[in-house]
Amino acid sequence: MEATARIRVVIAKPGLDGHDRGVKIVARALRDAGMEVVYMGLHQTPEQIVRGAIQEDAAAIGLSILSGAHMTLFARVLELLREQGADDIVVFGGGIIPEDDMPELDRLGVAKVFTPGATTQEIVDWVRGAIPARV
Repeated sequence: MEATARIRVVIAKPGLDGHDRGVKIVARALRDAGMEVVYMGLHQTPEQIVRGAIQEDAAAIGLSILSGAHMTLFARVLELLREQGADDIVVFGGGIIPEDDMPELDRLGVAKVFTPGATTQEIVDWVRGAIPARV
């Protein structure tokens, strides 16, 4: 049987935020669009997320953050990826993130941030265009 190239994405809820309806909808939309999605669940530490992404050979990490800790959590995930030599893993996210924080997140290396109102189709289209498929 021949393997087909697919986009593999780890999706996680870092920190103490317990609201996961939106992230589950996004995970399902990505899966329904033909991507391999590993949903790590609630209350993940940046260390757990990075370890999981490396173990799963993910091309991307999607973080959902509603807690207000987005600057700290994104920065730590990106720092750990660099430390592990895995900074080719694309980091994107969504949640309640103020517009004023977007330039700093961009500077840190967050590839894309989806704010409330983004459609699942927008997210799917962006992931397809920005994330490389792997066999």
